[in-house]
Amino acid sequence: MGNKMFCFQCEQTAGCTGCTGNAGVCGKTADVAQLQDELTGALIGLARATDNAPDVNDGTWRLMIEGLFTTVTNVSFNEKTLRELIDRVHAEKARLVPDCSDCAAPCGRAADYDMARLWNAQEDIRSLKSLILFGVRGMAAYAHHALVLGYTDDAVNDFFAKALFAVGEDWGMEELLPIVMEVGEKNLKCMALLDQANTESYGTPVPVTVPLTVEKGPFIVISGHDLHDLKLLLEQTEGRGINIYTHGEMLPAPGYPELTKYAHLKGNFGTAWQNQQKEFAELPAPVLFTTNCLMPPKASYADRVFTTEVVSYPEMTHIGADKDFTPVIEKALELGGYAEDRMFTGINGGNTVMTGFARGTVLGVADKVIEAVKAGAIRHFFLVAGCDGARPGRNYYTEFVKQTPADTVVLTLACGKYRFNDLDLGTIGGLPRLMDIGQCNDAYSAIQIAVALADAFGCGVNDLPLSMVLSWYEQKAVCILLTLLALGVKNIYLGPTLPAFLSETVVKTLVETYDLHPTTNPQQDLDAILGRG
Repeated sequence: MGNKMFCFQCEQTAGCTGCTGNAGVCGKTADVAQLQDELTGALIGLARATDNAPDVNDGTWRLMIEGLFTTVTNVSFNEKTLRELIDRVHAEKARLVPDCSDCAAPCGRAADYDMARLWNAQEDIRSLKSLILFGVRGMAAYAHHALVLGYTDDAVNDFFAKALFAVGEDWGMEELLPIVMEVGEKNLKCMALLDQANTESYGTPVPVTVPLTVEKGPFIVISGHDLHDLKLLLEQTEGRGINIYTHGEMLPAPGYPELTKYAHLKGNFGTAWQNQQKEFAELPAPVLFTTNCLMPPKASYADRVFTTEVVSYPEMTHIGADKDFTPVIEKALELGGYAEDRMFTGINGGNTVMTGFARGTVLGVADKVIEAVKAGAIRHFFLVAGCDGARPGRNYYTEFVKQTPADTVVLTLACGKYRFNDLDLGTIGGLPRLMDIGQCNDAYSAIQIAVALADAFGCGVNDLPLSMVLSWYEQKAVCILLTLLALGVKNIYLGPTLPAFLSETVVKTLVETYDLHPTTNPQQDLDAILGRG
């Protein structure tokens, strides 16, 4: 392509076409982007090497998952750690196929893949391969969260290799389309695995009101998605006079009984990930990033940012595999927090939010929900969910929720909910009209709720008075969308833009097959959904 870099995997990609200059919109440099391509090419080589290799083990799959997760948007900005990871992938490949390096007539079967072949491929092929690649990158994040809790699935692991192998092959649309749908199928298994891991480790979430006030004294803000890291941090700070506040996708944590046992898990700080550079600017506390959603730190708070697991940024203090959070704790004590309690609000002025409405809670009152529908008290359900981002126009989701009629219920999940989760929409039959199901991976809970309601009414999911209005930003949203499509869910509204990696042909296929709708404006879309003239 002749560009310094090429990346179009996130919603903010430059000009809705692709980042091609010295740095991406996310902040990663062209050198980092190139190394991420090299890592992906090495992972495709590793996937090829696993075919019929007798010595594939748990370490092989862990490395493949870690490598894929590292290439998700806003995870790694660090050339050094990327090079180290590439070396580890090459070493593992050499272990699996030791004879390849000494072969006098190399066949190239296990060679690294040149990602330029993908970026320069025919548009429709590039589109389908991108759907596969970006989908398994998102799926790898969920597999990683489950893995750290000791949960794995052989079928999920095997599919990572199958998908990467497909990306590296010269296949046509007919061969690639089934793999695209299989990404969705296997991601459902992966989300189910993570759901099992989280609930068996921390209990079934229950509804809880989360304050947005930060109490005086030392505190730590923890961001990302990894509940395991939060649990370890809570253990290490217990009795130290340090409070813990969630941020971003960590918000659902106070709904888990095993985490709320810790009295110093106090509440939530801030809103969605894209506001961190403003919200962290004068924060008298450290921030620990456990997964993606890290933005390049501003100088005003760079000394207060810590990373762990696959998250990495040059010159930031990284907490390694020993999970000794002492540097974070010491920084919290040094900074001291606020001198007095500080009251913060969500973007709509609310000072509390609710979470914990996972499938266990919602299905526990299914009889009330079903009766409310039959009685006409509940006319429609909306799932307004997905990733937030900085692109103008995302206030669509705020206005959409505000305009939903009083006889409708809004379910939500992922960080897009910060656009409206501090709104008071009232109740229906004693149930809140706005219910936060949890993190993006808790789309599994939303699916189970929909399936259970469909069973109760003796119909299919597409026949329910249920509409999905989704926002996307990065690769986890891609694999969730593919899961919904693989389940045959139709009439999804998707915004704020369609992914740049979808070719016209692929968009036409999705629209015609699944009635996928690009969002327009809240009133127009609500009128269409509710059949208002």
